[in-house]
Amino acid sequence: MWFTAVPICLLSVLTVSLAHKNVLLLLADDGGFEIGAYRNRIVQTPFLDALAKESLIFNNAYTSVSSCSPSRASILTGMPEHQNGMYGLHNGVHNFNSLKTARSISTLLSENGVRTGLIGKKHVGPGEVYKFDYERTEEQFPINQVGRNITKIKLLAREFLLESKNTGKPFFLMVSFHDPHRCGHITPQYGSFCERWGSGEEGMGFIPDWHPIYYVWDQIMLPYYIPDTEPARRDVAAQYTTISRLDQGVGLILQELKNAGLDNDTLVIYTSDNGPPLPAARTNLYDPGMAEPMFIQSPDLKSRKNQVTYSMASHLDLVPTFLDWFNISYPQGSADSNAIDRNVQLTGKSLLPLLYVEPPANPDQAVYASQSFHEITMAYPMRAIRTKRFKLIHNLNYQLPFPIDQDFYVSPTFQDMLNRTLAHQDLRWYKTLQQYYQRPEWELYDLKLDPAERKNLIGKAVAKETFEKLKKKLFQWQTLTDDPFRCMPGAVLLDTGEYRDNATCLTLGQ
Repeated sequence: MWFTAVPICLLSVLTVSLAHKNVLLLLADDGGFEIGAYRNRIVQTPFLDALAKESLIFNNAYTSVSSCSPSRASILTGMPEHQNGMYGLHNGVHNFNSLKTARSISTLLSENGVRTGLIGKKHVGPGEVYKFDYERTEEQFPINQVGRNITKIKLLAREFLLESKNTGKPFFLMVSFHDPHRCGHITPQYGSFCERWGSGEEGMGFIPDWHPIYYVWDQIMLPYYIPDTEPARRDVAAQYTTISRLDQGVGLILQELKNAGLDNDTLVIYTSDNGPPLPAARTNLYDPGMAEPMFIQSPDLKSRKNQVTYSMASHLDLVPTFLDWFNISYPQGSADSNAIDRNVQLTGKSLLPLLYVEPPANPDQAVYASQSFHEITMAYPMRAIRTKRFKLIHNLNYQLPFPIDQDFYVSPTFQDMLNRTLAHQDLRWYKTLQQYYQRPEWELYDLKLDPAERKNLIGKAVAKETFEKLKKKLFQWQTLTDDPFRCMPGAVLLDTGEYRDNATCLTLGQ
């Protein structure tokens, strides 16, 4: 089994002894590989490209869930959504929250003398689990002001950095951009990706530090998972404009870090919560939904820079990485004997060793994913295991059609797909909508021969051994992380004792 536990200390509180050892986490919202550093030759991202040149670039980084709030909760706790309890979106009618006993990196670091800050989109709860010393989020300001107004974000970052410098404490700052998330159906006047908001157009407001970049829709090179149609191309062109705004925001934050004299003491990480809001991407466990950009820049001059790692990495590795950086152990145990986390073992690993040496290739190295909801009505639990070559997806509610979220449903891309389907026209896509909606219980793909995940190998004799091996490893991970869905769909979970080791699956015939 490939699991590396975070070192344990029993409810100890350690003080960080290394002065000015900081972390800056830059998080995109529904961002993909629309970055020059990942060989996109159309979108202009000079600041992200410059960061990549000073970083280790991850070619196999994956989210553990392709949904906003669950992904953020997993990034902040190091636990998959079924373990931390954030099964779906936090906001509004969805009303999902993590378990009150979950431990987040923000509270762990605060308890150990690290000043914590969050600027931008928070989208997780409850507040006592995800408490930061400094918070400027949608809970205090309009989301676009703290998530897309890069001038305001810059000024808030300046305030946090100067305050942190004056305290003399190390810091953890998460800058959580709202770009390139869709605007959705609430504010259509701003464009499908809010690309007009703050652009200086009449009635759109003005962001002083943003210099909008516009893209010609018929010159964009589309990835395979997006239909090659004019509405989809125009949709992506709008997305690219907001990616350029995100990129300029990243540049502003990195300049503030340098101006504060803290750039030589700070580990910088860039990634995204999940894939883009396009077909087969966000809310899916296909690669367009799971695969994420990630750069890690270390202030250590001996660390790898402008190099690529092919090692498998997960967002579940980020908490172990932060704890390793600050030399803090993950606490085990709880004053509450009934607490869900009393025997929690994080399954992630620190990524810091990768900054110095590339490990030998390991074909069995795997990352895992768990998704249950997105919106409250989207009950479509999926679990997945991915190695470099193979991916196995378990669709637990496979009898139901795959659900579509509101933002994507009203998008120009999906509306055109619906209209073409009703008119019996070619979707100019690699699937039909019927194939997209109706999925089998198990999906197995050879990603070396089939990177687009089009040829399901389930039932093929040549893939039987691989299927059984991955299925076993996936169930072991679900058991280790106490997944209440692990017996579905053919059995129910019966808890016959105190904890996971005493639970068993009873088939529906028993």
